[in-house]
This record gives sequence, structure tokens and C-alpha cells, in this order.
Amino acid sequence: MAGRDERVVRALVDAHGRTYAEEAGIRLRDTPQPLYRLLVLAHLLSARIRGSIAVATARALHEAGLRDPRRMAAADRQERVDALGRGGYRRYDERTATQLGEEAELLIERWGGDLRGLREEAGGEVPELRRLLQVFPGVGPAGADIFLREVQRVWPGTAPYLDAKALQGARRLELPQDPDRLTGLAGRTEPAVLAAALVRAAVDEKVAEDALDRAGS
Repeated sequence: MAGRDERVVRALVDAHGRTYAEEAGIRLRDTPQPLYRLLVLAHLLSARIRGSIAVATARALHEAGLRDPRRMAAADRQERVDALGRGGYRRYDERTATQLGEEAELLIERWGGDLRGLREEAGGEVPELRRLLQVFPGVGPAGADIFLREVQRVWPGTAPYLDAKALQGARRLELPQDPDRLTGLAGRTEPAVLAAALVRAAVDEKVAEDALDRAGS
């Protein structure tokens, strides 16, 4: 079965292996601003809204200049609401505008605006990272998982991070449910890229069908 599984993983990654940070135009690095933008993206993606809208909204916030916690905290609430609306994030705009302001203020007060401080406080331990991420208003378990799936690209100590949503995609493709086996099947593919591809298969049945067709499975 390994041959079949390897073909499916390769087909999935080749066609759909784009991280959500890449889609949002975030050049992810282990520096304060990209990490903050990833936190905001994870926050937006965790709501019950289409991923494409969350990604567009993350771009809109960046274009509005709300690209670091100090600028986000200094902006008035209406400025945040307007940027959310331009991205299409209207269903949750009022609540999310408030949460983004509170989130930025907490990040500044507790970690000096730098999420690497959160990582240090957690000692790099994934369960503690996941817990601490959820202290931010609006970032629950789903948001923490999204952040960790993507940040493993620049925080290799968190890899491989394949959460329940990624494993749901693996299950849809009839792949193993063990993260180590999945990363083994993926070869040199980065775990963050594999995770994003699996999540896309989980949330969109057509992605899974396309990967299976390409693999001849």
C-alpha cells in the first residue's frame, strides 16, 4: 500500500501544497511582524467562514497598515471594522474588530509585541504553546492549531504538527493517521506544506477527488 499512499501524497502536495500564509502574502520568517500576521490569519481562519474570505481579509488588514500589534492596537475600532469589511469578513466584523484590538494589546503587554516571547515562555513545548495561544481573544483550539500548523515552517521544534483537521484530510484520502508515517510518505516535503494540503482535502472534497484522480487511485 505504501506505493499507492506515496502517489496520493505526492499528487496532493504537487497540486494543493500551498500554505495559507503563502496564500495571504505572508513571507513567513521567525521575526515579529510575519509571526504577528500569521496570528491574525489564524484568528480569521478559525471562524466559520470560507478560507478564501479569511485570506482576503488578512490581506486587507495588511494593506490598511494594520500589520503589527502596535498599529493594530493604535487603530480605532471603526478602522478595523472597515478593513475587515473590505476583505469580505462582514458577518463577524464588529466582534472581530474588538478582539483584534484586545489581542494586539495583550501581545504588547505580555510579550512586548513579539510572539517569540510566547515561544520562550512555553519552553518550545507544543502543548504549552497551544495553551498560551488560546489566551488571545478569539483564538480558540482551532485557531491555535492553524497557527501551529503554519508556524512549524519557521519553528521546526513544533514539527511535525498534523492536527485533527489535517488527519481528517488524510482519512478522506485513505492515508495513514500517524503523523510520522505521513511525513515519511511526503519525503522532503515540509510538514507545514503537507499539513496545509491535507487540510485543503479535509475542507474541500473536490481537492481530495483531484488528488486521487492524479494518483490514479
